[in-house]
Parts: sequence; C-alpha cells; structure tokens
Amino acid sequence: MEGPQFSTRAESALYRAWGCDVIGMTNMPEAKLAREAELPYASVAMVTDYDCWREGEDVEVDRIVAVLNANAGKAKALVAHLAAALTGPRPRSPIDTCLDLALITPREQRDPALVARLDAVAGRALRR
Repeated sequence: MEGPQFSTRAESALYRAWGCDVIGMTNMPEAKLAREAELPYASVAMVTDYDCWREGEDVEVDRIVAVLNANAGKAKALVAHLAAALTGPRPRSPIDTCLDLALITPREQRDPALVARLDAVAGRALRR
C-alpha cells in the first residue's frame, strides 16, 4: 500500500485473505520508478508492528515510532556494511536495458521538450 497510513480492520482482513504476510508502504512507486530509470533496486523491509488483525494487539503510534527509531540504527549499519561491500563495478544486468522495448513512440514523433526533461532518467533509451 502507499503510505504512510494504517490499514482499517477490513483492509487488514482482506490482505490476510489474499495470503499476505507483510504489508509494505515503501516499495511503490519507488520500485516502478527505479525500473523506468534502469536503476537496480533492492528493498529492505523492517517490520514495525502487527497490523490491526491481531486480537489484543492494538496498533499505537507511539509504539510504532519507538520501533521505527530502533530500526533506523539498524538501517544505517546495513547501508554502511553494503557500501563497504561494493568494491567495484557491478556485473551487467537485464535492468540496464529494460527500456529498450518499452518505448513505442517513434523517435520522430517524440516531443523534444519532454525528451529533454526525461534525459536524466531515460536518456540512454531515448537517444537510441
């Protein structure tokens, strides 16, 4: 779901009926936008609470914020560890060229102003 927001009990029951185990509020639209920019994307999920489906386990903002703050330190350590592990160029990936077949507007029909605005995120594919 797009966040930040809390589920209603009905939404929570629906997600459980769908077989969902985790509700994330940080993967969309970021994952889609990263793909459109041909950027590798990985998600780190840090759980803050049970959703409102759990009987006797109320979702309270102060408890969630406390867990969120504790998770912030873990996230910083993870990013530092990841940055230290990146020791050279990454191997080629299908993400590098995923826009090759995504652009269907013929080059001669593309709005030059729009192409210029999109250069930072799709310049490689737009110049093909």
